[in-house]
Parts: sequence; C-alpha cells; structure tokens
Amino acid sequence: MANEIYVNKPLSFSRIMELLDQYPDLKKISCPPSLYSRISPKYLEALNELGVTVVSVEKKGRPKKYNENDTQRIQHLIKTGTSPREISETIGIPLKTVYYLKDSPLKRGRKMKYNTQKVKKVKNLYTDGVPAKDISRDLKIPLRTVYSLLKR
Repeated sequence: MANEIYVNKPLSFSRIMELLDQYPDLKKISCPPSLYSRISPKYLEALNELGVTVVSVEKKGRPKKYNENDTQRIQHLIKTGTSPREISETIGIPLKTVYYLKDSPLKRGRKMKYNTQKVKKVKNLYTDGVPAKDISRDLKIPLRTVYSLLKR
C-alpha cells in the first residue's frame, strides 16, 4: 500500500474519506500549489490529527528530455553555420526539437533564392522604367518571380 500519494483534484470531505479508505497507511498527500491554497484549514487540521500531512509540490510533471548542455551545443553549432537539419542528423535529435532548443533568429522554411542585392537591383530597374518582362529576360528570373520580388 502507498504511504504517499499525489492528488490533483480538490480535497472535499468525501474525497478525503475515499482516500483514507483506499490507503489506510497514508502518511503524506502531495498536491499542486493552486490546489493547496483552496484546501480548507479545517480539513488540513483534521488530516494532521490523523497523522496525514498535506504538502504543496512546486514542480510536478514530465522531466525535460534535453539538458542545458544540449541546448548550448545546438546554439554553438548554429553559430558556426551548421544547418538545423545537419544538427538533427549528427546529434540524433528531431528537427522540430532543434528549432525549439536553438534560441536564434533562424527561420524555418526554404532559404531565399534571391539575395537582397538582387531584389534591390530588380526594384531599381523597375523604378527606372524598365518593364518587368525585360528585367526577367536580362536577369534570367521568371516573370512571375520578378513581380513577387517587387511586392517585397
């Protein structure tokens, strides 16, 4: 039988009686802080007289799978220019987790095919009066992409 249990539902008179019937050797009840603050002082006193202590537990839940060293290692690899996919494959951590642990300005998704200089060139040519069709032909960029770059 259990001497110690964790409760995450409010302790009412009937719930306390159920617990005492179910666990006759009960010595300690743990609960989250939000629940502990709502337990009646009379119930706490009565349980104390029966030899059962009620304690508030700060941190309850699933422990973290990856520690601080893993996070620092991922951040270091990203700073050295390693892609998240490569980090995922070398360390053996799912790609989604790499993005979660990274804490860097990297964005998910495809990389930009055209750099900012090319985009500026397209915009400057267009503002100088060069038609989009000519820009497309001269820079060897699809016409649809030229219009897309102009919207940025």
